[in-house]
Amino acid sequence: MSSENQTNQAFYEEANDLLPELESSLLELEEHPQDFELINRVFRALHTLKGSGSMFGFDSIAEFTHEVETVFDLLRNGDLEVCKELLDLTFAAKDQIECMLHSPDTADVEEIQRIVGQMRRFLPSQGPAPAGTSAPEKDMACGLQEMEKVAGECIIYRIRFKPARHIFATGTNPLHLLDELRELGECYVLAHVDSIPQLDELDPEQCSIWWDIILSTCHGENAIQDVFIFVEDEAELLIQVIDEGGEIEGDDPVYKRLGEILLERGDVREEELNAVLREKKPIGKMLADTGVVSEQAVQAALAEQTAVREARTKRKEQDTVSSLRVPAAKLDQLVDLVGELVIAQARLSQLADERSDQDLSGIAEEIERLSDELRDGTLGIRMLPIGSTFSRFQRVVRDLTSEMGKEIELVTDGAETELDKTVIERLNDPLMHLLRNSIDHGIEPPEKREQAGKPRQGTVTLSARHSGGSVLISIEDDGKGLDPEALRAKAIEKGVVAESAALSDKELFQLIFAPGFSTATEVTDVSGRGVGMDVVKSNIEALRGSIEVESRKGEGTLVTVKLPLTLAIIDGLQVRIQQEYYIIPLPAVSECVELTAQDKAQAKGGRFIPLREQLVPYIRLQDWFAIQGEPPSIEQVVIVSADDNPVGLVVDEVIGQQQTVIKNLGRMYRNVQGISGATIKGDGSMALIIDVEPLLREVQAQESQRVQ
Repeated sequence: MSSENQTNQAFYEEANDLLPELESSLLELEEHPQDFELINRVFRALHTLKGSGSMFGFDSIAEFTHEVETVFDLLRNGDLEVCKELLDLTFAAKDQIECMLHSPDTADVEEIQRIVGQMRRFLPSQGPAPAGTSAPEKDMACGLQEMEKVAGECIIYRIRFKPARHIFATGTNPLHLLDELRELGECYVLAHVDSIPQLDELDPEQCSIWWDIILSTCHGENAIQDVFIFVEDEAELLIQVIDEGGEIEGDDPVYKRLGEILLERGDVREEELNAVLREKKPIGKMLADTGVVSEQAVQAALAEQTAVREARTKRKEQDTVSSLRVPAAKLDQLVDLVGELVIAQARLSQLADERSDQDLSGIAEEIERLSDELRDGTLGIRMLPIGSTFSRFQRVVRDLTSEMGKEIELVTDGAETELDKTVIERLNDPLMHLLRNSIDHGIEPPEKREQAGKPRQGTVTLSARHSGGSVLISIEDDGKGLDPEALRAKAIEKGVVAESAALSDKELFQLIFAPGFSTATEVTDVSGRGVGMDVVKSNIEALRGSIEVESRKGEGTLVTVKLPLTLAIIDGLQVRIQQEYYIIPLPAVSECVELTAQDKAQAKGGRFIPLREQLVPYIRLQDWFAIQGEPPSIEQVVIVSADDNPVGLVVDEVIGQQQTVIKNLGRMYRNVQGISGATIKGDGSMALIIDVEPLLREVQAQESQRVQ
């Protein structure tokens, strides 16, 4: 990659991080227009985009962003108030910046000029700058300095608080002020008690103590002064910045020497310090021993030195971690190599078992432990919080509610739930379609909601949570819900089901995923053409997931998507049928039982097995996969779950649990129902991976057709 391409890539990566942050900050600002920190966050994102764009040669982005940044600078200074028109323009500006970044040839010049013109209306009356002018040189030159001012990083302050001796008479308790300081951030408080008189001379109405405080806070000096605002005339107060945050030059986070701190504080004179330095003892001990300063002053200086050093060390470590970027292709290659290592480790373990060699078995166990840790660590790197996807939908809801004249609140829960990055990337479009469907078909207009006794504002809840080895993502609305009878009538009209078919509500709800099926009475820009829900289901199943719908007419609809945590390596249960081997994903397995000749006789030709006073249906996989051979006298039944109902899969032998590296099947075999992939066993042979839920649905469909 050329040097120019590398710098461009660096800007693309930074901008791709900043634009979502900008959008989420604008959405929060719309809810809390008086939040000064949110205004600062928007300004910081714009300022960084402008500065980086100019630095890397993206002048058009820098100039356009500068126009928006100028208005938000007025907001920061309190010269302007947040309003809907300004936010709408900023959202539009963000979209144009994204377009200029990724598809500069398709950027809408007229729209950009409209946004700039509208933005300049918010500027003071001295008039806007002429079109096409770039950011002032002064603004560009002091870019780094201004970024440091608004960076929002924690600053460390030195505070000396000496209340007047009569402060108790004013009704002030200094300890309460110290508690308020602790609420601002990490706080180290050291009391100076050397002024306390002897007990017989002590006046309990006089304050004889004063304090040195080291405070690390992101709230700024004004917040500190506000703590002492009512005692300014009754105390000696000194507030000094001793560490401003920001980037650390060099590798050594060293702070000032102890003597320098004491000199700066005014606790010791320079001639006294030089006299003590001629000794060879630690300076703190020498100063305290000679009586030049008190022991408390030395302790306060040491605390300051330690606080700044630890803060700088921590910041240096964070800077190092955050600056590391790894291309996704390299990470995918690492996962593939770990998968091959897992296969090789399985072969080594099998070889050790066959040879009964204790030394070889010991090595195999150690390799297995290391490969397990490497697998978990590598897959952990691929895991990302799903909140990055959730945040994109806030903007979708905002735009659609405005477009459709509805009042809708999007509530998210479980944004910290982690999922494989590949799953997240491929999940965005299906979730987007489900969300748009809820907004268009689910939530009623405000007037109809009021007529139905509901609040004018509808609610769509988007949530995620872990469930065993899977992630459950739910989209729930409090809209009009699905009408089972309307679904049934539409299905009969389209010939999807027979008129005499007896279908449960759950089966009727699944009809919305049939190709071309829609109950919408009118087509909108959002939905209603019957195109998309079948694609949603196909995309979810391609991720080895499933989708379910629950609904109550007039109350709302709940769509639940169940997905595996990762698509790379899973824990599976290996089974054998004749000479063929299969893997059943372990999260789908609840237990294993035997199927004896007596069980078959009691069933009288039916395919049921008694399990704790319940008859559980089973599927004979040997028949399903058309495998030749006589079954053993005692077969094994692997109990799996289908729609919360147990179903048995009959096999010849259950071999045991093993790590399974998923390999995709070739094009000819990708549409085989009930098979999601393959894996390589320890002896080098292949085993097919059973996709449990599609297999059970296919069997059920064939049984229904046979009965009809």
